[in-house]
Amino acid sequence: MRKTVLLLVPTLLLGACTWGINPTPASQNVRTAWNGDVSGCRDLGKITVSVMDHVGPVNRNDIKVRDELQVMARNEAATMHADTIKPLAEPKDGAQPWGAYQCGSRPATPGVTRGNPAAPASSGATQTFPIKGG
Repeated sequence: MRKTVLLLVPTLLLGACTWGINPTPASQNVRTAWNGDVSGCRDLGKITVSVMDHVGPVNRNDIKVRDELQVMARNEAATMHADTIKPLAEPKDGAQPWGAYQCGSRPATPGVTRGNPAAPASSGATQTFPIKGG
């Protein structure tokens, strides 16, 4: 019993490192360009964010990891005075690069979301929404 507790406590503590990643008030104004269209925007640089993608031998939920990566990228972009981010690559080992851009007050376009990590499909027939859960 004691060995189980000794193994379980560090696993829970390590897993708690990424729990509670919340958007900052400033990041609420940062859009995510899922379609990659940042034409007419000024490139402000690259952001690389990372979270734990597994706790011990257990892999974390991929959707939760992606959601946390996007929230962290938006938080960081807000500190750079960027108003748009776009993913530069797929997440790998809990890390993902993002581009930060200043686009000004462009009208909302399909594939660009403000604060919603789920992007509508390019065909317009299907739309996905993030799953809220623990």
